[in-house]
Amino acid sequence: MATRYRAARLTRTGIEDGTDRGVWENRHVSTVLASATELVGEKRREFAARNPQSARLHDEARLVLPGGHTRTILNHEPFPLTFVRGEGAVLFDADGHEYVDLLGDYTAGLFGHGERRVLDAVDSAMREIASVGGIHPYERRLAELMCARFGLDRVRFTNSGTEANLFAITTARMHTGRSKVLVFQGGYHGGVLFFATGGAPWNAPYPFVVASYNDLAGATELIDEHADDLAAVLVEPMLGSGGCISADAAFLRGLFAAAREAGAVAIADEVMTSRHGRAGLAALLGAEPDLRTYGKYIGGGFSFGAFGGSAELMGQFDTSRPGAIPHAGTFNNNVATMAAGCIVLGELYTADVAEAHTARGERFRADVAGVLARHALPVTVTGYGSMLALHGDTPELQELLFLGLYLRGVYTAPRGMVNLSLPLTDEQLQASLAALEDTLAELAQSSPSQ
Repeated sequence: MATRYRAARLTRTGIEDGTDRGVWENRHVSTVLASATELVGEKRREFAARNPQSARLHDEARLVLPGGHTRTILNHEPFPLTFVRGEGAVLFDADGHEYVDLLGDYTAGLFGHGERRVLDAVDSAMREIASVGGIHPYERRLAELMCARFGLDRVRFTNSGTEANLFAITTARMHTGRSKVLVFQGGYHGGVLFFATGGAPWNAPYPFVVASYNDLAGATELIDEHADDLAAVLVEPMLGSGGCISADAAFLRGLFAAAREAGAVAIADEVMTSRHGRAGLAALLGAEPDLRTYGKYIGGGFSFGAFGGSAELMGQFDTSRPGAIPHAGTFNNNVATMAAGCIVLGELYTADVAEAHTARGERFRADVAGVLARHALPVTVTGYGSMLALHGDTPELQELLFLGLYLRGVYTAPRGMVNLSLPLTDEQLQASLAALEDTLAELAQSSPSQ
């Protein structure tokens, strides 16, 4: 039977009628799990025993790949699963287990696995022209779709969100003649733009200024302090890696206004959040940046990135002008990605579909909050639209949530992130809610109050 979704407003005290964005905080935060470390060890052993083939493949991969993988976020204890097949919103691992895919490849897997319209479009395009050292019609068509959809004057393509953010920073620095970039604690803009702890030694060597997210007064103070050499303010309308924490509308609008007042460029990193609503989360919050960056789902499963904005800023890349900023990249306009993107924005994820999917995500998050409300455990849910995250109040509880859902056939991120894909059925979402309910009930039995 399909899940009956209710309209709900998630607040700091519970669930109320209506719709809005918010955070539900468990009223029973004083409850703690007994012997959490021992329970984590038990669940890890159960995980390992169930997955001998994934364990073997991981050990073999470590001989040629540092750590046994080439994407750090996918690693977890005791070892990451190896998946061998996907179908719709279902994943199959090397040991024959089946999972409802609630991770959605960290927002990139919006269309699930084996979307025929994308595959057919790419196959047809690649039969016409493959790796071409020249211009082809698909890149212009995708650029037209992006400019119309997201309100951009001009756009340029890259191969990832990381590249898109690096070039957006370059655009701002060249335009302003300044060097500093204001970012936010908990932000993630790519592998070399990582601010979970305020900065990382492997970050790109820009002079960063780190502010607190959703603190407009503090950010404005830093903007004023560094105004003489501040090139850009770079912000996610919702922290992705940082736990699916949405920006307050007043914060985002005020931040962009303060950036412009200081002569800096306002950049919205919408690599993840452009899936929300008709034109992205910044637009939903009523905030207008100077530049936006994109990635993930628009490539339909192929590598994709883009940055775009005003004609004035993007005109710096116009090769008909003296001193234009060079922007090379063999696969910037690769045929597979460009053809896939045209189908994605032109047919699969129209503005109407995006609006409906965002509303569906809001309803599902309300249902998750309802499940959490029935259990006296310190677990909360945050997010907006089709992106959400579960938060246990200790690392052990966070891991137990991940392993508990996994053992019940639901695949999420170890950090609790969930991203809904289009092929997910109401029945699969209902099964996922039941798995969460069962996981929490099991964990509650380990509580000293039970």
